[in-house]
Amino acid sequence: MSDSFDVVWLSASPALQRFDKPLLDYISGYINVAQWEYQQTKDEASSIDQAIELLDDFLELYDRPMHLAGHGMGGAIALSFARRFPQKVRSLTLLAVAAQPANNWHAHYYFQRQLFSISRELVLGSSVRSLFGNQPPHTTKKLVAALDKDLEQSPSSHSLFKLVYLPKGGVSMPMMVCGSKSDPVVNSPALHDWLNWLKPEDKLWECPQGYHFFHYFYPQQVGEEILNFWQRHHPYLLDISEKECRDVALLRLYKGCG
Repeated sequence: MSDSFDVVWLSASPALQRFDKPLLDYISGYINVAQWEYQQTKDEASSIDQAIELLDDFLELYDRPMHLAGHGMGGAIALSFARRFPQKVRSLTLLAVAAQPANNWHAHYYFQRQLFSISRELVLGSSVRSLFGNQPPHTTKKLVAALDKDLEQSPSSHSLFKLVYLPKGGVSMPMMVCGSKSDPVVNSPALHDWLNWLKPEDKLWECPQGYHFFHYFYPQQVGEEILNFWQRHHPYLLDISEKECRDVALLRLYKGCG
């Protein structure tokens, strides 16, 4: 892998990482992004500790701090890593990560299973509507299968027997937290709880729509906000010429463009 990158996107959900692609495609038009993936095997305990150790091994190969970003569980891993190894993280960008980082879609799924005597399939069908909005039957069927796989492959420690919690709090480096006003999992109160720990240089931003996977439905809008944040804290990260300023939003980031 080339070392000509300063941004690492973390994914811990192999079954759901397809929903990161539109945003990564957009961002990659302006900056090189490394994609770091973690896939838990059935023989491993459900914990993010192993993922953090492997990420540390990966970043040990590079002699500079990186901008870390991730959605959902990937973001929770990035957050935990940034707290443990702050010297290795230049900034942190979290998408759909609540101030209580363990408050993810898995927690909502297991809470419903504990509260109601209904089957796994019915709860997954309900989860599809919550996470993606109303979808055609054939799409819903595929999404149910993807969520089902994610329950097995993601390093979440939630189960039918117990819901776990992770430490709340901020980080020392600049941080951006993104959410969606129509996300029933990381809803506005859960997102705004971050305000208790944000520093002056941090940023909280909400996409008007898009449910839990708002970065899939609105990749350009989300991408513009993230690029703006990175540019503010790392002015030479996006070193592009006037000809390469390809839209109005990016033009506003560079005084010399246009």
